Amino acid sequence: MSISERYRQVLEQIETEADRLYETLPEDTVKALRQVDIAAEDMQDLVETVGEIPQYQLEVKLAPVLLKSHECLDRARVLLEKHGHEKPAATVWELEQLIYRLLNDL
Repeated sequence: MSISERYRQVLEQIETEADRLYETLPEDTVKALRQVDIAAEDMQDLVETVGEIPQYQLEVKLAPVLLKSHECLDRARVLLEKHGHEKPAATVWELEQLIYRLLNDL
């Protein structure tokens, strides 16, 4: 699977999990959920053009976006853990790992 396909797949998973988290978590987690949204929004900016980025520029173009999204997800996970929502925090951790693996493959 190409980097651009994986990028789109990771974004889709973040958006899907964000929807699930909004449906299941209480109001006190709104700051954490907003961080998940920001992670997806940052990645969304490149979703249309990621396949057009030349191979030699992938790392330069994608790494900053992926790092910022990873940071937002990490903040969300910490906030969820702080409020005692361990299972959703584990879900966010899995999303972080997807981004981390993609970063490693750049």
